Amino acid sequence: MSKIDVIVGTTLGGTEYVADEIVALLTDAGHQVELHLSPSLADIDKKSLWLIVSSTHGAGELPDNLQPFFKDLRLTQPDLTDLTFALCAIGDSNYDTFCQGPEALISELSFLGARTFVDKIQIDVQQQTVPEDLAIQWLNRWISTL
Repeated sequence: MSKIDVIVGTTLGGTEYVADEIVALLTDAGHQVELHLSPSLADIDKKSLWLIVSSTHGAGELPDNLQPFFKDLRLTQPDLTDLTFALCAIGDSNYDTFCQGPEALISELSFLGARTFVDKIQIDVQQQTVPEDLAIQWLNRWISTL
């Protein structure tokens, strides 16, 4: 089965609930999954699938817990040509910065050679009161390709 690192960007903890549901489904499917709430570039396998589950904070920024990870990527500029990633972005469409926080991280990963594994999902908490449900539907559409 596949090795998957789930990288969580959260401010108030809501995104962590979504990540927990994703981890449970992936683990039940037999995949080797590691959850990173305070991600460190040194601790994450650069050849695994990175599944990023992140909200947007402030004026379209990454949550505070992802800021050091993002800065480390920018400073060290590792070769990520063997890396694939998927993004589950969570936001509120009442803000003009809807789901923009993780876009900077995705842009940096792409710049460093990483490739998207599947199309991202953007979950609007104004439309989806239980974001875990939509995230699980998204994951179920492609989990069999791992």
